[in-house]
Amino acid sequence: MSAVLRFPSAGQVRLGGVLGEAIEASRKGRLSHFIVDVHSPAIALFDPARAEGNHEGDWYGEHAGKWLIAAARAAAHQGDDVLRARVLQVADHLAVIQRADGYLGTYAPERRFTVPQPPRPWSWDGAPALRTWDVWTHAYLVLGLIEAWRLGGRPAHLDAARAIGRLCHAAFVEGGLDITTCGNHFGMSATVLLDGAVELFLVTEEPQFIELARRIVEQADHNPPLALVQRLLAGVDASEIGTGKAYQLLWNAAALAKLARATGDATLLPALERLWANVHDHHLSLGGGPWGGAGLRSRECFNPPFVFDPQGYVETCSTLAWLQFTRELLAWTGHARYVDAIECTAFNELLGAMAADGQDWCYYSFGNGRRTHTTYWRCCKSSGAMAMEELPMLAYATSARDVRVNLFVPGEVVFDDGPAPGLRIVQQGQGEVPMQVELTLQPAHSSTFVLALRQPAWSAPMQVRIDGELQDARADDDGYVRVQRQWQIGTRIEIAFSARPRLQRRANRNVQESRAPDGSPVAQEVLRHDYVAVSWGPLAYATALAEGDSPAPDLPLSNASLDTQLDPAGAPGAEIALALPGGIRRLSPFWRVGDRRDGSWHATWFRLPLTAEDGTTSPTNCRSRT
Repeated sequence: MSAVLRFPSAGQVRLGGVLGEAIEASRKGRLSHFIVDVHSPAIALFDPARAEGNHEGDWYGEHAGKWLIAAARAAAHQGDDVLRARVLQVADHLAVIQRADGYLGTYAPERRFTVPQPPRPWSWDGAPALRTWDVWTHAYLVLGLIEAWRLGGRPAHLDAARAIGRLCHAAFVEGGLDITTCGNHFGMSATVLLDGAVELFLVTEEPQFIELARRIVEQADHNPPLALVQRLLAGVDASEIGTGKAYQLLWNAAALAKLARATGDATLLPALERLWANVHDHHLSLGGGPWGGAGLRSRECFNPPFVFDPQGYVETCSTLAWLQFTRELLAWTGHARYVDAIECTAFNELLGAMAADGQDWCYYSFGNGRRTHTTYWRCCKSSGAMAMEELPMLAYATSARDVRVNLFVPGEVVFDDGPAPGLRIVQQGQGEVPMQVELTLQPAHSSTFVLALRQPAWSAPMQVRIDGELQDARADDDGYVRVQRQWQIGTRIEIAFSARPRLQRRANRNVQESRAPDGSPVAQEVLRHDYVAVSWGPLAYATALAEGDSPAPDLPLSNASLDTQLDPAGAPGAEIALALPGGIRRLSPFWRVGDRRDGSWHATWFRLPLTAEDGTTSPTNCRSRT
């Protein structure tokens, strides 16, 4: 079985609007300044003489692979010749300094992943005896070198990626080394190599790489504290898989879905869809970012599903992995729910984590909290730039039966395959989230095919007109409105959406449960704090906080009073003003509240007043057992 959807390559798509502006800022910012040549600090780490003496066990080598991925895609879709030359120069350099056995890391010989680790001491995160991110770095190098090869077509870049894969095959398949001993979080920081192994198979079709991929999955499942496949099949909460480390878990999940795509084996697909739904329903911020860290040893692990904290941590690296996991399930299933999630994440957590200059990023974002731009070497600055480069390719897709418009964002695409090779679609619209868009179709010649338009979950049924004629716009079960006809060059499609502001509610609630001596259930709510937030279309809203404000300000109005103040006039992106007893509280889209200034404070969630129902003994929803 092959994937349902195919996405266009980076060079086939251009995006405009606020997403396009952010992608362009990232290209001109982080991607054009962090690495400029082979002497840049992130590449100098790989100098063989320097690596020979490196016993630190650090992860800084990841930046090379991440930058190659993001910069290669940015150079392709923006036609940036300077950036293209830099990518190819860096990839050339890495291929030249690669060791004869395929090693391309930053570690001394005795600290390389091919050398077995001493016995692992107990630790909460299952860390190896000797700190190591060597496999992790090589996983990103494989993916980065493949993207450089796609950009420039130079065989040396693919050969370098292939050599890493062969070294890993020799270590983990032929040599019997257990990959879970090569990374923390009970091995999840090493089993992410699965992504690179599958990608190598997809581009080379060499069976050794699918053999490597299957060995990684086998070892991840046979490590009892991780038991990756067993726990997925059991349907446990995301927080109960390994340490619940969001970034690593979601990257592993994306790689498992990619493995299914490569082999056609859909056995794990239902389990992966359950995991996705679990994260979506219990572990995402209002802005679509995986969050956790409330009261935990790690800021980056999922909380149990009954926990809610408006000051929970959203790591930008986890946001990248969530987008990639969602992308793979979209490719497999073709369902619009995954595009809805991508859109939410892109317009909120991703835009919000990046500074306006495209160089600075937040390591952590918060529903309620302070904006803090992270430091030079932090992982999230490279992950954020990578995530931006995921978006153009996800805006459109093709399947065996249709051409799909996933995101309604100004820009254009040219398809080179699918039902309408040579088709160009130009999309126009005004506003932060356009409520009216116009598509102009320019097929290579008059031709008949099915055009599928996503019905956004946040909009009432959309209106579709083709050359002025109103169409039947009922969505199919997969969330797409389909139109089949003979399309002429210059056909215009007008689409109108409608959405009003909505109240979103959450509760931090805990119920103590037990049984009486006669066996009857006893349940008592011992904790409850109710919160409310506002969304409009795909946008989460927030308010700027000033000195003296509470990080979780009270909203002294009932739900009914709030609802009547949410004026449906205007469009998503417009300011919302709530009249409160103490004055006007102004809300704007989360991603631009406080003008994205470092150190600015904001709040998405407001505390609701206590009600007579507080203290109920209902055992539903959030639970804690004694």
